[in-house]
Amino acid sequence: MIPDWQLPLGVDRALHDYLRSSEMVDGYDAMMAVSPLASVDCRFCERWFPTPGTLLDLGCGTGRLGRHFGPQGFDVVGVDLSDEMLGMAAAHKSTNRETFVKANLVELNAESFKNFSYAACLFSTLGMVRGENHRRSVLQNAFRALTPGGRLVLHVHNRYYHGLGFRGWRSGEVAKIQAYGGPPLTLHHYSLGEALRAVRGAGFRVLEVTPVSASGWLTKRWWWPSVRAYGYLIAAEKPNSPFPETLI
Repeated sequence: MIPDWQLPLGVDRALHDYLRSSEMVDGYDAMMAVSPLASVDCRFCERWFPTPGTLLDLGCGTGRLGRHFGPQGFDVVGVDLSDEMLGMAAAHKSTNRETFVKANLVELNAESFKNFSYAACLFSTLGMVRGENHRRSVLQNAFRALTPGGRLVLHVHNRYYHGLGFRGWRSGEVAKIQAYGGPPLTLHHYSLGEALRAVRGAGFRVLEVTPVSASGWLTKRWWWPSVRAYGYLIAAEKPNSPFPETLI
């Protein structure tokens, strides 16, 4: 077993075990098929990725985003640290437009990942990365990988979601028991303000923020979304100039 000091940047023991759980990987696609959030985030991406281009899927898992956008004419590069996830993604890709690469989102090579039209980091992948500085690096790498005018879609969990009680309010760190065994998996949950500061701090211009529930779109979004939202979908753009006007 790899010692803790040799774990990749941004990865703790629980995440390392989670990424390599064959039981989790075997059931992942079935879980995604019935997840309302998985359907919602694809529809949100469709709105902000309106025409075919190059798409970088950060934390691609078993390649569901590639299978969705590849047949629509997108060239999709999925990145993940899990050999098991990547193997499943490659085995089930729907077109030759999908490519899967093992890499750490914290340390993406600038020369290998560049000139993308779009990028996505979904299903709280960013929250799985341990350490604020490492999460910042993921967003900076996404920014660098995009062409000017390129768009990012990001999903984060909500720190103040009422279903969490007081667990995440102080630090945003919430440990969840893994269904597939192993130590509890800690996810960073964001307040909306924290998420927007992180996205803007990486250089992006925020285009849209949509609160979502665990069952899909949040109904009555005007009514206490800060505690009713299970998370947020954020669309952002790499500006053509270094001093963008703030939209949101």
